[in-house]
Amino acid sequence: MTNTRKRGSGYEQVAADFLMKQGYEICEMNYRIRQGEIDIIARDGRCTVFVEVKYRAGGESPALQAVDYGKKRKISRVALTYITRHRLSEYDPYRFDVVAVTDNGCTLIKNAFDYIP
Repeated sequence: MTNTRKRGSGYEQVAADFLMKQGYEICEMNYRIRQGEIDIIARDGRCTVFVEVKYRAGGESPALQAVDYGKKRKISRVALTYITRHRLSEYDPYRFDVVAVTDNGCTLIKNAFDYIP
């Protein structure tokens, strides 16, 4: 495992701990398929939440800006595969959140973006 991946996993664990304190139930971490990866898949009540984690050191661009169109599209496609494989109903609510991890803590951006086909 590369140092970058280890560091990323550390930030993802920080984000997962933060989400659990917010009442989320963590279902999976680092859900990977050939088309891509989703950092965290969680439940917030009845809603399935696909979470992208971004570490931002002091002075860097906001986390949401780091999730560009291509990344959103890739996350959307992986989420669709997850929904299909886990036989979630088309009526089950889902959303895409971003957690920004900084040296000062975590910030949650709910409904950070919509599904992109």
